[in-house]
Amino acid sequence: MATWQCIKQCGACCYLAPDERPDLEDYLTADELQQYLSLVESDGWCRNFDRQTRECRIYDDRPAFCRVDAEEYERRYGIDRQDLNEFAIECCREHIDDIYGDRSLERLKFDRAVGIPRILRPR
Repeated sequence: MATWQCIKQCGACCYLAPDERPDLEDYLTADELQQYLSLVESDGWCRNFDRQTRECRIYDDRPAFCRVDAEEYERRYGIDRQDLNEFAIECCREHIDDIYGDRSLERLKFDRAVGIPRILRPR
């Protein structure tokens, strides 16, 4: 069984372009939406994403909406705890594919890290 985990130096989730996330108002409070929008640079990337290291500069203090946490996902998105693993894996794969491509090194590293069988990986 595949198990979700974040991989270092990916950052696909740090691409925050609001026009690519039209349902932000559905799961962010007004204050969170304001905070979210304040993080977005003109090119769509989070201002806290270090492009050299490809890591978050405020990882330990990042907003709740940037965290993959069972309670957070249940409250915010209505995802049951038992479904979080599968949901988070699919979300990450989508973000990685959108940003880097489904044949990228980031996608390969993620699939390996979470334990997705090679047969299900793109060739």
